[in-house]
Amino acid sequence: MMWQDIVIMVANIIFSYALIPQIYSGFKTKKGLIEMQTSTIMALGLYAVAIAFLSLDLYFSAIMVSVSGTLWVILLIQKIKYQ
Repeated sequence: MMWQDIVIMVANIIFSYALIPQIYSGFKTKKGLIEMQTSTIMALGLYAVAIAFLSLDLYFSAIMVSVSGTLWVILLIQKIKYQ
């Protein structure tokens, strides 16, 4: 394991944690508060970064970036469902 993998993983844990209140708020208010274009681009970009991390054998980073991408997909689903 490389130290860069741990740093990237911890940063992505923090980024993922920051999205949880937004997701909860969307479920609570039944509103898609994030624009569809924003959540789509973020999710696709994060999944692309996860693939790049996998190619560099940064497995923990790839997992956490995938989690962040999935949280953005949840925000996209909220936008579609609650329109």
